[in-house]
Amino acid sequence: NSSPGIGEQQAACFPHHAWYHHRCRFRHHDARYRSGIEAKHPATDIGDGIEHDHDPSGSRQTGGVRQDPSAMQTLKLTDYEALRDETNFLSAISPNVSSSGQLIAGNNNYPSSVSGVGLEYLDIRQLSVESGDMFTEADIQSSAKVCVIGKTIVDNLFPDGSDPIGKIIRFNKIPFRVVGVLKAKGYNSMGQDQDNIVLAPYTTVMKRLLAVTYLQGVFASALSEDMTEYATDEITEILRRNHKLKASDEDDFTIRTQQELSTMLNSTTDLMTTLLACIAGISLVVGGIGIMNIMYVSVTERTREIGLRMSVGARGVDILSQFLIEAIMISITGGLIGVIIGCGASWIVKSVAHWPIFIQPWSVFLSFAVCTVTGVFFGWYPAKKAADLDPIEAIRYE
Repeated sequence: NSSPGIGEQQAACFPHHAWYHHRCRFRHHDARYRSGIEAKHPATDIGDGIEHDHDPSGSRQTGGVRQDPSAMQTLKLTDYEALRDETNFLSAISPNVSSSGQLIAGNNNYPSSVSGVGLEYLDIRQLSVESGDMFTEADIQSSAKVCVIGKTIVDNLFPDGSDPIGKIIRFNKIPFRVVGVLKAKGYNSMGQDQDNIVLAPYTTVMKRLLAVTYLQGVFASALSEDMTEYATDEITEILRRNHKLKASDEDDFTIRTQQELSTMLNSTTDLMTTLLACIAGISLVVGGIGIMNIMYVSVTERTREIGLRMSVGARGVDILSQFLIEAIMISITGGLIGVIIGCGASWIVKSVAHWPIFIQPWSVFLSFAVCTVTGVFFGWYPAKKAADLDPIEAIRYE
C-alpha cells in the first residue's frame, strides 16, 4: 500500500478506458507528493495487481497489467525523461514497468512479479536496502540482469537462511543476480505483503522481459504537499506537449493524486459502513423481537408465580424490575457470545489474511451498552404486562 503524490498524494495515469481497482487509504504523513502516470489505451485491464501500502511509513505498489497487444501505448521513456529534466516541483521520479511470473532459486520457486524502476523509486516508496546495495545507473544503462528483493522473496527462495546477495535467481527462465535485500515492511492495511517485491532496472524489464518500448507508469514525489496542484499542472502540460495534443484533444493519460484515490476509497467505505449499519440494525430488531417473545412466554408460564408474589406484598415495580433484569441478562449474554465470536473471527482474519485488525476497547463496551438498551427496549412491554397483572386473576390462571 500507499505511492506517488504530493503530501503522500499519489497519482496514477492509466490507459484510456481502462478498468482498474484501487485499494488504498490516505494518511497525511509528510509533505510528499506521490504520483503515478500511466498511459491510457483501450482494452487494458488493471485489476488487483496494483497494491498500495496504507501506513504512514510509505507503501508499495506492484503493477499487474494485462494489455491488448493491438492497443497503442502512449507513455514512453521520452515522457519520463522530459518530466525528470523539466519539472520544477518534483523531488524524485521513477518510471515503472512490471512483469508477473515465477521466481526460481535452486529447488525453490515462488510466484511474484518484477518491477522495473529507477534509482529514486526507493525514496518515493520510502523503502530502504537492509543488506547489499541498490542497482546502479550503470546497471540501468546496460540493462543489467540484477535485482533487489524483499524479505518474503528471501524467505521463500532461500528458506535455509543463506545469504542471497550474489546468488542467481531466475524469473521466467531469465537469470538475475541478487545485489540487495530490502528492509522488511510487513503487511499493509489491506493485508498485502509489502515484502513480496523484486526490483530491477526498468530498462532490463522493458528489453529482456517484456520486449516493449513503453512504460506502464511514472511515479514521483514533489517538494511539498502544497505543490500538489502545481506538480499536477506541470506534468499535464509536459505530457500534452510531448504527445503533440491539440487544445481540443483529450488527455491520453491520467494523473491520480492520493487525495483522489482517498476520496474514491472513502466513498466505498461509506457505502460499506451504511450497508453494515443496516444489517446490524436489522439484526438488532430481529434479536429484540426474539427477546420479546421469550419474555412473553416467560410471563405466561409464570403467571401464577407473579400472582403469588403480588399476594405476599410484591409491588408492580418489583415485578417490572425482575423481568427487565431477565431481559437485559438475556441480551447481554447474547452480546457476550457475539463479542467472543467477533473477536475470534477478527483474529482468524488477521492471521490468515494478514489484515491489520485492531479491536478498540470502546467498541466492546459499546456492544454491551447496545445490548443493555436492546434488552430494556424489547423487554419493557412484557415486563409491564407482568407488572399490571391482577393478583387474584394471576393466581387463578391455569
